[in-house]
Amino acid sequence: MKMSYKVLIVEDERKIADAIQIYLQPYGYEVYVVEDFTCVETYFAEVNPHLVLLDVNLPYVDGFYLCRKIRESSAVPILFLSARNGDMEKIMGMDSGADDYMTKPFLLEVLHAKVKALLRRTYGELAHVNPSYLQIGELKLGIETLHLCYRDKEVQDLSKNEWKLLHLLMSKPEQVITREECLTALWDDQTFVDDNTLTVNVTRVRKKLRALGLTDVIETKRGIGYQFHSVLVGVAQ
Repeated sequence: MKMSYKVLIVEDERKIADAIQIYLQPYGYEVYVVEDFTCVETYFAEVNPHLVLLDVNLPYVDGFYLCRKIRESSAVPILFLSARNGDMEKIMGMDSGADDYMTKPFLLEVLHAKVKALLRRTYGELAHVNPSYLQIGELKLGIETLHLCYRDKEVQDLSKNEWKLLHLLMSKPEQVITREECLTALWDDQTFVDDNTLTVNVTRVRKKLRALGLTDVIETKRGIGYQFHSVLVGVAQ
């Protein structure tokens, strides 16, 4: 690994937490395990992890609640670990803002594969250049936060999917990104996703950009997908 990623484990079954920590550490991850479940949010802020492994059944509050709280301020990838394997639980997990969902028991090798995929999708090579933000011209998108800045203006209430969509489009300026690529980037499991949901997310992103004074940055390519115009945010062609 070219950089050391911090992984936070929020799991009250200590044997499972220890097994994951022992397995991941030799690969170069900095692995942190929550000890006190009365202050998970505080510990999350202290660690500032690149990825969270979050159990659903926890003392005091459940993982769905904690996921929503984290999403209020961070775009960090979250992978649910749960003994609940029903479709409704998985839907609740995704609706809470999670990126993926694994049911117990699971193979540590499969968990590691998902961890690598989430880190690659979220940070990619950008993490080796600047781990704090992705910048196109004068527009900055937080890599670990849900913040979007342009000149002296800032939007702090991006949703996870709005952030994912912007990250995808800004990572490939001037390229036409197909709707299929967008759907894959936003949802691992597209079984319950209506195609119109993508259109709604694009509309919301455009609204956030307009709040910063940016219009026509994302162009719809009818029947194909979308294109991010970097020239409109201060990048010369």
